[in-house]
Amino acid sequence: MNFLAHIYLSGNNELITIGNFVGDGVRGNKYKLYPTEIQVGIQLHRRIDSYTDAHPVFRQCTKRLHKNYGHYSGVIIDIFFDHFLAKNWTTYSHIPLEKYVDDFYKSLTHHIDMLPERFKRMTPIMVEGNWLLSYATIDGIQLVLNGMNRRTKGRSKMNEATKELQENYKAFEQDFIVFFKDLIEFSTDKRLEIEKQFNI
Repeated sequence: MNFLAHIYLSGNNELITIGNFVGDGVRGNKYKLYPTEIQVGIQLHRRIDSYTDAHPVFRQCTKRLHKNYGHYSGVIIDIFFDHFLAKNWTTYSHIPLEKYVDDFYKSLTHHIDMLPERFKRMTPIMVEGNWLLSYATIDGIQLVLNGMNRRTKGRSKMNEATKELQENYKAFEQDFIVFFKDLIEFSTDKRLEIEKQFNI
């Protein structure tokens, strides 16, 4: 999953949320260098990613894109699903999305010294561009995909994927709704299990 989903699936603990957010930036056993609650978040991030990649609905979605985007299909679906989470936010949270992401930005900025280097550099850019809120619109998703395509030096062609999003919009949205229900249940159970392992 992409940033907004990882943040949402973290529960209410501030440091677990930050750990889940930065999970991609921490390799192997380096998670042990962080405070316990951030370790929990990193472990949760890894479990979420493994569950997502194996889920039949997620795999079905990537198949729609595989012909044009190959192994980048999963990354694109992660971004599409953040769009549907942002778009349907009131289904999943009573806190307005604008306030939710603003509170997260404040937390992230407050704890910026704890972040992996890549995330230290990225955070001010993310806040300035209000990435998390922008996911709610197709224009915002287009900007994300443009940036991802630049990172691959144009090889991925991810900037073209909004075409498939618009052509299959209802199908992708319905798949997200089914998948995310399962993911919420999995993540809640897994978070509680990991917290217990870490004596939180």
